[in-house]
Amino acid sequence: MNEQEQKGEELKEQDAEQASAQPQEQPAQEKCCGHKEDEKQCCGHGKEECGHKEGQEHDKHCRREKMKEELEKAQADAADFKDKWMRTAAEFDNFRKRNEQTRRNAYLDGKADILVKVLPVGDNLELALRSCAEEQTKKGIEMVLRSFRKLLEEEGIEEIDPKDEEFDPAFCEAVMSEPAAEGVEPGYVIEVFRKGYKKGGKVIRYAQVKVTT
Repeated sequence: MNEQEQKGEELKEQDAEQASAQPQEQPAQEKCCGHKEDEKQCCGHGKEECGHKEGQEHDKHCRREKMKEELEKAQADAADFKDKWMRTAAEFDNFRKRNEQTRRNAYLDGKADILVKVLPVGDNLELALRSCAEEQTKKGIEMVLRSFRKLLEEEGIEEIDPKDEEFDPAFCEAVMSEPAAEGVEPGYVIEVFRKGYKKGGKVIRYAQVKVTT
């Protein structure tokens, strides 16, 4: 083998050694996009898909938040309407009750006015009974007087007869007075000229009395 052939063989051996020392190129792997592209291109394509997914999630979140706000507003409006309705219903019920009470009071006052006008009938019957000497007539007056008192009782009217009681201006009208006798305290009723009457605690006629001073 001549010198040139020997050098050629040496060069071939060196090239073979260099080739075996270099790392073999790996085949391109499939990236997230599904294409065998270089890393830069693949990552760019993946970012687009990720951005698209993030946009969809953001839209869903926005829609959920909007629906939540609308639901909360609808619930608040419903609660407000219910409160107003209940207030209106309560006000109407109170108005109805006041109106009924007003009508009832007017009716009762009207009845009381009529009864006040017939009270002198009872006064006259009692006066006639005290002054009557004839027994049969007296019994007749007593019977009429009992019927009159029963009528007053059925209407809820009570007598005010404060004889020997302490004078009370809420029920009595002092038309006469005299010095208190021995053993009698001042400010007491010693005689009733005209009985009083009350209905349901309300005086419809004051008793006329004589009091001690």
